[in-house]
Amino acid sequence: MHWRLLVLPAVTAAALCSPSFADDQPGSTASDGSQAWYTFTGQLNAQKYATADQITPDNVGKLGVAWQVHTGDVSDGKNPNGPRASDWGATPLFVNDTLYVSTVFDRIFALEPDTGKVKWSFDTKVPLVDPTQGELKNRGLSYWQAASPAAGQPCQKIVYLGTPDGKLFAVDADSGKACTGFGQNGVLDVNQWNTVNNKWPLSILQPPTVYKNQLFVGWAGQDWTQAVQPPGSLFAIDAQTGKLNWKFDAIPPDMDPKTGTSNVWSSMSVDTENNLLFIPISSPSPDYYGGDRTAPMPLSTSVTALNADNGQVVWSYQIVHHDIWDFDTDSAPVLFDLKQTDGSMVPALVQSSKMGFLFVLNRLTGKPIFPIDEKSVPASDVQGEKASPTQPWPTTPPATVPDQFPGVSWLADALGGGYCSRTMAGLRYEGRYTPPSLKGTLAFPATAGGIEWGGGALDPTTNTYVVNSSDVAQIYTLLPRADYDKVNAGKNIEQKNANGYFAMLGAPYGFELQTFLNPLGMPCWNGPYGTISSYDLNTGKLNWSEPFGAIQKWGFYMPASWGSVTIGSPVITKSGLIFIGASMDSRVRALDLKSGKVLWQSLVEAPAVAEPAVYTYKGKEYVVFAVGGNSILEPKVSDQLIAYALPNS
Repeated sequence: MHWRLLVLPAVTAAALCSPSFADDQPGSTASDGSQAWYTFTGQLNAQKYATADQITPDNVGKLGVAWQVHTGDVSDGKNPNGPRASDWGATPLFVNDTLYVSTVFDRIFALEPDTGKVKWSFDTKVPLVDPTQGELKNRGLSYWQAASPAAGQPCQKIVYLGTPDGKLFAVDADSGKACTGFGQNGVLDVNQWNTVNNKWPLSILQPPTVYKNQLFVGWAGQDWTQAVQPPGSLFAIDAQTGKLNWKFDAIPPDMDPKTGTSNVWSSMSVDTENNLLFIPISSPSPDYYGGDRTAPMPLSTSVTALNADNGQVVWSYQIVHHDIWDFDTDSAPVLFDLKQTDGSMVPALVQSSKMGFLFVLNRLTGKPIFPIDEKSVPASDVQGEKASPTQPWPTTPPATVPDQFPGVSWLADALGGGYCSRTMAGLRYEGRYTPPSLKGTLAFPATAGGIEWGGGALDPTTNTYVVNSSDVAQIYTLLPRADYDKVNAGKNIEQKNANGYFAMLGAPYGFELQTFLNPLGMPCWNGPYGTISSYDLNTGKLNWSEPFGAIQKWGFYMPASWGSVTIGSPVITKSGLIFIGASMDSRVRALDLKSGKVLWQSLVEAPAVAEPAVYTYKGKEYVVFAVGGNSILEPKVSDQLIAYALPNS
């Protein structure tokens, strides 16, 4: 069945769940009764919350390395005959009394949770190329198990790994052998369903979401290369056989000849009590010009709730109208129950965004819980473009990114010989949602952040929500096709992308994207460049906000008050700690949940651009980071998997 836009009546309030709604997927509990870390976001509700409480604010300073391993799968991209640079953002899974992790070379390792010793490994042997991305990327695995696993039978517990060429591998979680009943001898070619505007393989970079006996599979592509692209189909697949149960597209079918994508390239979340799948839907193609796609596409750049059994739309909330900024909805909404002043509970979710906005909605109806205004925004001055006259603007909670550009940095301007101020004077800037222009538009926030993929974490006992965010200014410039072709004559697509040029073939314009830096590479705007913030989601009020991380430049660390651009997300523990990597200074940290104060930090080999896994095994709590780095932001990469624990008493 191929579902398009079919809006169903909202789930009734009678379906309200308890304050701590169940997340009872098989495998969610470890053999000792402790919490498993069984999805990319820890749990299907995407709270990234660990019930472990052995490590506390009082003793976290004693945390040390329990074990570490190197997978051997890493590339700096400097060998012209070797693979591209690696971008390892995988979150390990702790389930089935085993730690599972995947690599950028598309291998799976099953490890002893307390030693890091390899139990088994599996090599997909796919070519070390990425058909759609500039780097070798991997964000982890998925896990499924039967409700009552049959003893002695293979593939009652399965680990899944998606690959950049659209393959989905199913491997027995106990033995590491292929599950031959899945797809073709353990491999499902998801690209077989790529039949509309087929331009490239459907790269499976984000691990599928697993619920009941289904895998929900999204994919990534190249929505900046061509105007007309594949529609962003979401596939619901039988977990044991690989059979396609249903398919969902956010793009109306009559728009297929004009546009594409609006895909789900990030993680998803599930309300298991109400059978709702929540999907973050990205922008349509091409990213930065919408003159050929002006018809309404209400599901694009939205958070949308689907019936998990059939893919029918229950509700959808569009967070950006007619997206021409590449403001993809880039993380799973976090599900929680909001306590009102009268003591009643409201089923809620919070959706983070690249704009730094937090959208708090009733997760059964999609209606805003806190005020969201439709605010007038600047019009486009580009021929053919019709920017939306208004955009949704949450007033509560406060955004993680200021509404106004923070001004030109006097230091960066002085050291750059006035470059920053001269450039700023020639740009168009009229606040948030200033459209791309031919003269160049200052975009703040821009596609690089606000809040990037991963999103925030939530303590469900207090509804304290913690999220890291970047304050990045970029320059958006549309180039008439002839000008674009002249500038990029003789360059291949990788060279164009590396220099910030995106073709948008089929549109009358190409696009140039540059971060607003002086000739020395310093940010032209005032910091902080990265923050971490805490919110009370019962009231929508900000608890605290602090600069986070540090920038490395010329071998030095910049002042802590500047903060750092971040990629990756935090985890909250029951004892009141925040564990997070994310910053570009190659450090992992523990913060106090109440104050945001850094209580512990450790230097690792590269930026840890993924959330950690937190679990208890044989009575001992572990915090495990995949340390992969990000070659785009910081030319440091690694294959380090490192576990921390308290010393034995």
